[in-house]
This record gives sequence, C-alpha cells and structure tokens, in this order.
Amino acid sequence: MFETSKKNKLESGFIIGIFILVITLIVYYICHALELGTMSIVIALIFSIGSAWASYYYSDKIVLSLNKARPATKEEDQKLVNILDALMITSGLPNKPRLYVVDDLQPNAFATGRNPQNAVICVTTGLLEKLDYYELEGVIAHEMSHIKNYDIRLSCVVSVMVGFIVMLSDLFSRALFWGGMKDRDSDGKANGILMLIGLVFLILAPIFGSLMQLALSRKREFLADSTAVEFTRNPDGLISALEKLENDSNQLKTANNATANMYIVNPFKKNGKKKTTNIWSTHPSTEDRIEALRNLKY
Repeated sequence: MFETSKKNKLESGFIIGIFILVITLIVYYICHALELGTMSIVIALIFSIGSAWASYYYSDKIVLSLNKARPATKEEDQKLVNILDALMITSGLPNKPRLYVVDDLQPNAFATGRNPQNAVICVTTGLLEKLDYYELEGVIAHEMSHIKNYDIRLSCVVSVMVGFIVMLSDLFSRALFWGGMKDRDSDGKANGILMLIGLVFLILAPIFGSLMQLALSRKREFLADSTAVEFTRNPDGLISALEKLENDSNQLKTANNATANMYIVNPFKKNGKKKTTNIWSTHPSTEDRIEALRNLKY
C-alpha cells in the first residue's frame, strides 16, 4: 500500500511537469501568432505554471462542478453517511471524506481530491436507490481505496489538465481556421503555416489527452477492488454492485471524456453491448474485475 502511494505521488509530479511543458508550447504558439515577440515565452511560462497550480489546488472543485454535484446531507442520505462512518474504522484514513451526490439515474460513483486530507466521494442518486446496503458498502470501500492509495490525486489532476489542454487547443484551432486572429500579414504562406500548426494541435491534443489518461493504469481498479474487500471482508457485495452497474442502461447526463476515467465503471453506455478491455480502455472490463474478486474468495 505504501509503495503504491509513493509511486502515485511521483507519477503526479511527472504528469504535472509534462502538462506545464505542453501548455507552454501551446500558449507560446498563440502569443507568437499574435506577434508578441520575445514576451511570448515569458507569457507562456507564467500561464502554464499558473494553470498547473490552479489545476492541483482546485481540481476537486472543478470536477464536482463539471458533474453538477451537491453536498450530501445526513437527513436525506443517512444510509450513505452510516456506511462511510463504519468504513472509516477499517480503512485507516486520517480524515473523513466529504460526501457529494449527483442527481442522475445511472448508478455510479467516483472519488476526487488532491490528498486524503482533502478527499471527496461522490455518488449518483441512482446508486443510492438501486443498491442495497452491502452493495453500496462495496462501492464506497472501493472509492476509499482510491483515496488511501493517492489514486485520486493522479486521476483528478490528469482529468482537469487534459480537459484544459484539449479546450485550449480547440480554441486556438478555431481562431486560426475561422479568422479569430487578426491578419497582420498579407502573405498567405505565413497564414498557411499558422493554420497547419492549429491543425496539428487540433489532431494531437485529444490523442495526447487519451494517452495521459491511460497513464492511470487499469491495474489501479483491480487494486482498489481488492483493497475494498480488505475493508469490508465481503467480496459478494462489490461483485453484486458491479453486476448491477454494468447491466444498468441509463446514460449519465453529466458524463464527459475528461472525467470518465474517475468513475467506478465507465459512465458511457454502448447500447447494451458487452465491453471488453483494450489498450484505449479507461477501465478494465467489469467481467475481468468480477472474476478477480471471485478468485479472492478461494
């Protein structure tokens, strides 16, 4: 457990460094296109470091806002509060995570925050309505495992940073192709070069984002599943929960590509088709996860 947490902290630092480099390059090209001269690199560095700082310290608030989450209340969500209180004893977490709820029919959940001291567990109303006590306990234990392993820092920071890179690249490309930047040079060749740069960023940014998210190894889901069983001593609860989540046909209205990897199961449904694991998957297949959990019982 300690080695996993240490590795995740190092990976977080590495990914933040890559993010600063990529944002610096993107902003530098924008400043260069605006003919800001030698100030371009200074502006790019300030902008990239500032956005990295904001992504690190405010990533949880950004993610909760994107998913339209509201704070859970003891009056309305008593079962959820009771489960969390009970799991605090077995999990060994230093601080109790804050609880949030998303009003949506699809049963799903995620954890976020930069560390266990500033952690959040968010569930959908569909999860609260469709799962029994032990199934819900298994899901909450899974999310608490991500918190204890520092998976939340890695996934949250990457989600926000990837979304920011894609958005910035898209804005830059649109400005180039639709005339958003003032034409300071009547030479069509120069404009053609800028358009080419915009096209390259438009194509590469989503690919870069996907690769960054894949840096969050799918093995972390298996580890969180097994750690959840250590907390609950009940693999059947999580197995049953995963089966219900996989078979539910509701679409998550607030789902987006930037935060999809944070959920316990992929929030995007594909018309009831059975999902298999491939190199582009943000999650291992539910079938593989259930098989791994069943093997823990013997």
